Amino acid sequence: MYDIIMKKRGGGRLSREEIRFFVEGYTKGEIPDYQASALMMAIYFQKMTEEETAELTMAMAESGDMLDLSGIHGIKVDKHSTGGVGDKTSLALGPMAAACGIPVAKMSGRGLGHTGGTIDKLESFPGFTTALTKEQFIDNVNRVGIAIMGQTADLAPADKKLYALRDVTATVDNMSLIASSIMSKKLAAGADAIVLDVKTGSGAFMKEEQDAWALAEEMVKIGKNAGRRTAAVISDMDQPLGCAVGNALEVREAIETLKGNGPEDFLELCLTLGSRMLVAGEAAETLGQAEEMLRTVIRDGSALRKLAEFVEAQGGDGDVVYNPERLQTASIVRPILAPASGYVDHILCDEIGMCSLILGGGRETKDSAIDLSVGLVLCKKTGDPVRAGEPLAYLHANDEKKAQMAEQRFLNAYSIKEAPPEKKKFIRGIIDQSFEHIHRA
Repeated sequence: MYDIIMKKRGGGRLSREEIRFFVEGYTKGEIPDYQASALMMAIYFQKMTEEETAELTMAMAESGDMLDLSGIHGIKVDKHSTGGVGDKTSLALGPMAAACGIPVAKMSGRGLGHTGGTIDKLESFPGFTTALTKEQFIDNVNRVGIAIMGQTADLAPADKKLYALRDVTATVDNMSLIASSIMSKKLAAGADAIVLDVKTGSGAFMKEEQDAWALAEEMVKIGKNAGRRTAAVISDMDQPLGCAVGNALEVREAIETLKGNGPEDFLELCLTLGSRMLVAGEAAETLGQAEEMLRTVIRDGSALRKLAEFVEAQGGDGDVVYNPERLQTASIVRPILAPASGYVDHILCDEIGMCSLILGGGRETKDSAIDLSVGLVLCKKTGDPVRAGEPLAYLHANDEKKAQMAEQRFLNAYSIKEAPPEKKKFIRGIIDQSFEHIHRA
């Protein structure tokens, strides 16, 4: 291990055997934290080549269980988002893709920090569980077309261990290490094709657009090297996605989207990612044909029915899909009024996420309990005209003190100016596997 650290410190390229030796030894507890930390810092400064990154990803993916999804009929396509505020994409996109004949076999996590995870949001449906056996998971995908289960402890354990170490040694922020962390879990989860939603902006992990592009390219390369069809969409997170922020509120917005009444940006994202899922899964030949199929399953109600079927298959009350007023509601619902007239110039997106956290919609620690009913529903987004005294958003809370704190923070996150801001494209660009069609919006 000493030789490996010294080699990387001097800018050398690590071989497959050296990377495997490190990952296996560290996972088993044979290599101490202080040597792993030294290697992470050497990688942070000296970077990794494309081949090293691919080898590290595969070694981490194979450090635990590799989920065998060969029992599922068809091409399994997974969608991964790097996360953001109001990101409820899987709740609408999963049923849309399944209604078009794409088997959706997804592993999801709980949220930590200012947002709830997909599992937290799904638990807004009374009785819903993601605690499925592998057999139930595969059976549900074959029968219903979609299943979502919690991540098992044995999925890429090397990543879990290394991420915790990087978190406390200031080595998180390296493109190869970030990309291999995300992709090791995706490869271990057994999908044939992967569509990535890489967010950029104030509410995203990648604040700068050039970093989002670099991460997207890195992940597509890893997928390609691992023999999986992979594409990445770079999307805007300078303001919350859609209008709802908060678990049950986001579920309601996803349901409205499947009824054809969703916010424009959220629908655009579902169609952009979904059309690539359909082409990768060979359910459509062209992106145009795929988009029309996705619009059709919203129009004819089959995507909404698929959501209800999926919720029921996992122990939840599917009737809530048709009667979303049965979702949990907060005891305090009131408008946050605009302090001035003009146009919304920009929104500090991560601060809106923090408002939801203050209200109880996110986790401050791993053991925090989430209040599924709280959050915010925005009435005004960037570029919208606003008059003083008009609602900027509606606050949903169960505690007056928390409501006041969140309201003050919300108002500080909104900037209102006299002139409208320059309009930015929501989809910033797309990278597909050939790298020939990289286009920047």
